[in-house]
Amino acid sequence: MKKQDFIKGSVILMVSAAAAKVLGAVYKIPLTNMLGGVGMSYFSCAYSIFMPVYAFAVTGLSSAVAAMTAGSSAFGMYGNIRRIRRTALGLFSLVGIVGSLLILLLAKPFSIFSSGSTDAALAIAMIAPSVFFGCIAAVERGYYEGLNNMYPTALSQVAEGIVRVAAGLWLCGYVSSHSGEIMSYFPFITDVRALAAAAGIAGVTLSSVGAVIFLGIINIFSGKGRKEGSTKTDSREIRRELIKTALPVGAGSVVTNLTAIIDMSTIIGCISFFGYRGNVPVSVAAEDIPEFVYGSFSGIALTIFNLIPSVTNMLGKGILPCIASAWAAGDRENLQKSTTQALLTAAVIAVPSAVGIGVISPQILGILFSQQTDEAEICVSALRWLMVGMVCLCLSFPVFAMLQGIGKSSAPLKIMLVGTAVKGAGNFGLIPFMGVDGAAVSTSLCYVVILALSLYTYIKAAEVKISPMPFLGVLHGGLLCGAAAYLAADISRRNGAEDISSAIAAVICGGGVYLLSLYLLSIKVKRTKTAICA
Repeated sequence: MKKQDFIKGSVILMVSAAAAKVLGAVYKIPLTNMLGGVGMSYFSCAYSIFMPVYAFAVTGLSSAVAAMTAGSSAFGMYGNIRRIRRTALGLFSLVGIVGSLLILLLAKPFSIFSSGSTDAALAIAMIAPSVFFGCIAAVERGYYEGLNNMYPTALSQVAEGIVRVAAGLWLCGYVSSHSGEIMSYFPFITDVRALAAAAGIAGVTLSSVGAVIFLGIINIFSGKGRKEGSTKTDSREIRRELIKTALPVGAGSVVTNLTAIIDMSTIIGCISFFGYRGNVPVSVAAEDIPEFVYGSFSGIALTIFNLIPSVTNMLGKGILPCIASAWAAGDRENLQKSTTQALLTAAVIAVPSAVGIGVISPQILGILFSQQTDEAEICVSALRWLMVGMVCLCLSFPVFAMLQGIGKSSAPLKIMLVGTAVKGAGNFGLIPFMGVDGAAVSTSLCYVVILALSLYTYIKAAEVKISPMPFLGVLHGGLLCGAAAYLAADISRRNGAEDISSAIAAVICGGGVYLLSLYLLSIKVKRTKTAICA
């Protein structure tokens, strides 16, 4: 397998992330249609406890292994690389086992805490083994990334997504159609939707197993012709360095995932105590309203919200080596250029996406969740409130990577703690008055604060200047995109077009206007530079 430079590697990872997110939507959207709002509350409950444990154990692992592998590879120490790999597999397999057991032990009490019953416990137990298999996959991905080969990571992510879709949807559908027979084996579960949610969650665990098997096959075929080399680092030192590198990143990821737990506890709790001010379908029983609203918000609005940030997240991996290299060399010009390029690229992707989703959110939700119109209807306004936060989150990812590149690895953790506090206070203050829209507003406020603090910290530490003019141009193009999309969708609806037709018209018109505005802006910038030079 050939090495790639960081540009090619970033493109490979972004394409795979986009493919994985599409597969995630193919999985999550039909699952939401099958489970409904209450069923998705059980599903989201399992994810709420799983993600912090998984993030802490896995998130920083790939980068830690990659960094150490790359360092040894630069000096031809291939024996050292194999020792790093073996040590990491041993250490983090143990971490994965502990994480999986922790989730299993907390399954019942966490289910009671979140929903007042043990119905979500089975779903939580089903997802527990994913932590163990995720740790193994992360070590293998980090090993290949450290050798500048992004294909194993990219292909394994796609394979993982395919298994999740196939296994999760089939199991959920099978349980739903054979509920009477299967319920007899689980007498402690009172709601068939909880059993179906557990079946859907099983697809996540099977997908992590599939990723490990896929990476194992790659290892068999790539193992031939491995180079010999020296070994200068003992296992104890490797373990210490892995923990030192992975721990801050993992802790930061835990803080990020705490927002899901905040939403789960505060949405359900506030609605149970204060009641719900929004419109709820008459078919939903009064005692099910808190779970219905939370499940709809987490399963629908947040699913759409996370689509674009998962792709721009890959920009952080691409920009990190550039910033680190320029910072180490004292190259201020390249540092300035790389900073602007990374932020501008994220903005070019995020702004029109957010504006477009906000403008045609009824059509998007109507198309994707056609079988759950009640759940989708209460998420239209919430999804629009989330879009400001989505832009800020997309821009925050490269800023966090740049902070790491200049040696400020602990800064993102501190900043995210502040953002999480804003999120918690916002939920408690806004949900009683705004319902689920309050949770969306507090999410956006959280990421606005995070972006502002991270930019301030980076600009001050790196001593760079960021011109606002290119970003104002992107914002202007985004607003024109939104106006064109709105007009196209409105004209389509007035002529009797269905949701999918009006959405396609809006995307084509809005996207065309946006690209044209960026093109005209680039011509204007070039002319301005020419005039200045003359």
